[in-house]
Amino acid sequence: MQSDNQAALLRAANQYMLRNYRPFPLVIKKGHGATLIDVEGNEYIDLVAGIAVASLGHGNQELSEVISAQSKEILHSSNIMLNQPEIELARMLCELSGLQRVFFCNSGAEANEAMIKLARRVYSVEDPERYEIICMSKAFHGRTLGTISATGQEKYRNGFGPLLPGFKVIPFGDVNALKQAVNKKTAAVLLEPILGEGGVIVPPDGYLKEVRSICDSTGALMLLDEVQTGVGRSGLLFAYQHEDVIPDAIALAKGLGGGLPIGAMLVREPFANVLNFPTHGSTFGGNAVACAAAGFVLKTVGTPVFLEHVRALGSKLSFSLNALARKYPHIIREVRGRGLFYGLQFISEPGDFKERALAKGLIVNFCGDCVMRIAPPLVISEHELEKALSIMDELMQ
Repeated sequence: MQSDNQAALLRAANQYMLRNYRPFPLVIKKGHGATLIDVEGNEYIDLVAGIAVASLGHGNQELSEVISAQSKEILHSSNIMLNQPEIELARMLCELSGLQRVFFCNSGAEANEAMIKLARRVYSVEDPERYEIICMSKAFHGRTLGTISATGQEKYRNGFGPLLPGFKVIPFGDVNALKQAVNKKTAAVLLEPILGEGGVIVPPDGYLKEVRSICDSTGALMLLDEVQTGVGRSGLLFAYQHEDVIPDAIALAKGLGGGLPIGAMLVREPFANVLNFPTHGSTFGGNAVACAAAGFVLKTVGTPVFLEHVRALGSKLSFSLNALARKYPHIIREVRGRGLFYGLQFISEPGDFKERALAKGLIVNFCGDCVMRIAPPLVISEHELEKALSIMDELMQ
């Protein structure tokens, strides 16, 4: 039974907030590691991490101290001035990624929007008919009009037409489909290294290298949406590093700020001056507090020891999920993923599974085609992970 406090808060949310989400009937107050605590004191193991955001977990003391210290100096300076945390973060991102320039914004949608504008502008003078962007089915790139135009899922596009022209959707992971789709109008190929909202779908080995090769031979830009996969989620700092390719631009957000809103577009040098003054901008982009937080996240996640921790736990997660699939073949169709980013595809609609999980103290969510997306904080302990898997096993019985 809910306390009077939580019930009152839920009534207020229902009265005053737009009903564009379907949140759980609880109000979170605090957390530690991969555990969340609601206003009634109930604890939940978090396998969602704010949708792959809380990379260093909840209530991280060191991250809080970095945020607090920076907030006492300067919160915001706008893009007509520079601040030290944004310069230091830009340097780290370039050194770690292999790309050369950074544009800061506030979200993954904005970072992807920046890549779309980059691609449109590259050929705008010398070849204005070359503006098409090839995108992938089941992809998700954001909620702006530009990014839903590039999103290959009709449920996000319905009711917002007419959408922006110039986007061509092809099957994800299909090299031949890409070769057939590229033509003289193709400015760029935009894709996620692992489909996130589309159901945590990992492409065939070598796919990103093939995409890179096709882009090199045609002059199209290779644009990677690493909003969910970036900053250690896949077991390497960036998911494209699994295939040792360098894209022309990448979009980052979610886990980069460890919980604070920040987005970034990283660009290779040949395209560094495409979005020059005054073609693009963001009032809050490069916010000093968000950049200080992101700098701490990168310094932590970017170490070999930390990434090895992600890969080791990811291997245990993969082993356990596949064991569940063998145990419950009438429930689970497929296990797929990498690092601490996995999808457990159910054979049929999961019904009230996430509500029953919540009642047992486990937070999960679903995406794609009946897929439970598992993206816990990267600092999740082995004990927390084992407890979460035990609850899943119990529910499937």
